[in-house]
Amino acid sequence: MQLIPSGELFIDRKERANLPFQDLDLRPASERICDFDEVVLPFDEERAKFEASRCIHCPDPAPCVTACPVNNDIPSAMWLIEQGQFLEAAELYRQTSSMPEICGRVCPHEQLCQGSCVQNHYEEPVQTGALESFVTDYARRMRGETIETAPSTGRKIAIVGAGPSGLACAEQLLVQGHSVTVFDKQPQPGGLLMYGIPNFKLEKDVLRERVDILFDAGMQFQGSTTIGKDKTIDELFNEGYEAVYVAVGTWVDSPMDVPGEDLPGVHKGTPFLIRNNVDPQYLPEDMQTPDDVGKKVVVIGGGDTASDCLRTACRMGAEEVTCVYRRTENEMPGGAKDRKMARQEGTQYSFLTQPVEFIAGEDGRLAALECVKMELGEPDDSGRRRPVPIEGSNFRIEADTAILALGYWPDELIGKSTPNLETHKWGLIVTDPETGATSRPGVFAGGDAVTGPDLVVTATVAGRKAAQSINQYLKSKLN
Repeated sequence: MQLIPSGELFIDRKERANLPFQDLDLRPASERICDFDEVVLPFDEERAKFEASRCIHCPDPAPCVTACPVNNDIPSAMWLIEQGQFLEAAELYRQTSSMPEICGRVCPHEQLCQGSCVQNHYEEPVQTGALESFVTDYARRMRGETIETAPSTGRKIAIVGAGPSGLACAEQLLVQGHSVTVFDKQPQPGGLLMYGIPNFKLEKDVLRERVDILFDAGMQFQGSTTIGKDKTIDELFNEGYEAVYVAVGTWVDSPMDVPGEDLPGVHKGTPFLIRNNVDPQYLPEDMQTPDDVGKKVVVIGGGDTASDCLRTACRMGAEEVTCVYRRTENEMPGGAKDRKMARQEGTQYSFLTQPVEFIAGEDGRLAALECVKMELGEPDDSGRRRPVPIEGSNFRIEADTAILALGYWPDELIGKSTPNLETHKWGLIVTDPETGATSRPGVFAGGDAVTGPDLVVTATVAGRKAAQSINQYLKSKLN
């Protein structure tokens, strides 16, 4: 139920529907490719109030609310912003979301809240994502933020994985008064928010402020620790932890399995983004040296990781940056907004193109990609039309660097090192979809480690749900 019922607002919805749309302001492409700073310019107060006033306040439940995985009360937030009540709007987002300042930046809003906005029938949707990040940034600047925690329960919980799901779970458990320690293989917390999403989409200061709030609430962190290798889940229980939440994500880059994939100059997407986007002080020693990408870069793939790699290469001095994808743009799973910005920054696209071999030059490094043209056939299991090679259409693309952004697989380490933990689909953890409980009593799991690659916001939902289940599990142990 909405905080501010739409039916009680005396507004002219037709007039609101006809208010002019103003797109997000972006830094000029010629400027932004010279650094890794955020591209989208934040709203000022007047712009925020005007944008919020475009909301026509649909009947409850509004389409934007049902399309939001955390069910943010977006219409009420829009009304509060329109009235200049930014702190109240930020508090409203905090009631349902663990990371509104982050989700406001990185969610694919065109597929969620903004994609369902009724204003799409008239012109363009209300920019709800930018408004979400505006008010939560405003609140942090104006009054700071703390997490109110209950008196200590003395119960210890271990969280494996410091990404969005693990951190969301930690937040909710801290609120309940539990002691929480988060383990992660990386030196710093954040998961893909720190080590996957580039700074030009998510300033790392925003993430660090969110993590610092968790530290202030009592969260403990043990980095550079791989659970399943350095210690097992069974060992965590032996150390006194009463429950474990596994949120390790899916970090194994999918291979292409074509000749030449192991050539110098051919990179997997994740390590490429880590080495070239993250401050070296937050990296392991073996990843602190950025790559030399040369003049010609080819990125293979059509998702958001591909866009991130393309735009990163543009900022590293490459003169030609090309995305090759075996289907057409209509089948690309990544966000259209990111592709638009990538094009502005100089990226070229070669659709219906499939690399079949990486060719070495005289120096033994990558020199070219042998490719074949494709055509679309019948739909495959995903519903997308299957790409079919065109016989005799081979051609080459010169390249100094190739980056494989083909998707992700789960790491089987947790499953193989944890007796009686049920997994499927190459290592994804089987859970109760309502509680996050696994086949091992006291072990819960969520996020991409359960679903496969998905969104930051859906990972936080899983973490929040698991925290409720863990709290109930701990209570049951007292009875």
